[in-house]
Amino acid sequence: MIEINKLLEIMKDLRHPDNGCPWDVKQDFSSIAPYTIEEAYEVADAIQRNHTDDLKDELGDLLFQVVFHARIAEEAGEFDFKAVAAGISSKLIRRHPHVFGTESERQKGACEGSWEKIKAEERLAETGHGFASILDNTPIALPALKRAQKLGWKAASVGFDWPDASGPLEKVKEELNELVEAENIGRPKAMEEELGDLLFAVVNLARHLRIDAEGALSNANRKFENRFRSMEKLTHSRGESLGDLELSDLDRLWDQVKASE
Repeated sequence: MIEINKLLEIMKDLRHPDNGCPWDVKQDFSSIAPYTIEEAYEVADAIQRNHTDDLKDELGDLLFQVVFHARIAEEAGEFDFKAVAAGISSKLIRRHPHVFGTESERQKGACEGSWEKIKAEERLAETGHGFASILDNTPIALPALKRAQKLGWKAASVGFDWPDASGPLEKVKEELNELVEAENIGRPKAMEEELGDLLFAVVNLARHLRIDAEGALSNANRKFENRFRSMEKLTHSRGESLGDLELSDLDRLWDQVKASE
């Protein structure tokens, strides 16, 4: 707690209207939101690189973002960092009855879909209405692949899902055929729609295979980048550039790089 309190005091000093940092003083929720997202991605990047020193630093940067938002809210008389910490503590206890609940709830253990059920009950209590969609609070700002996977999980929590991976696999084939058909008849708008359906089906397949679609694509991006850079280095060592080569030569170079891995 000593270090947290120190961080909170630093943030308070940075936001001091007379003696603080001019840049920090003029920020608001909207202006620092992009930095918050960026820091979250940098945390994920450090994890993917398995670099624990960088992870420690990036987690600190992300924590600073939380403290920054909380300080702005405190100045506006809305809430403070203690309220943020108390809120997440209460939520975690409430959503884990198999850990923090009654003796019978702990004996019952974790149940499939209980997390979404509890969240749905919370949404009903918040709105005061008789209905709340299970898809509520799925952030629009999430990356499209991540949001698609989250929508799929939420729908599956109430039974709207295939029983196994063979269902989404067949759906992938179906959507691919429909994309090819739209391309054959030259319908750009239909092609865009069918491509979206294909991507959504692939995300559902990833979900059934217990694979994070966003992470899988990130790994594929990194693999492609590494191979392409190796191709560039090979051609440069020969006094050439990729742009000088025919497609057949590029294909052979790609195969050579893959074989050397």
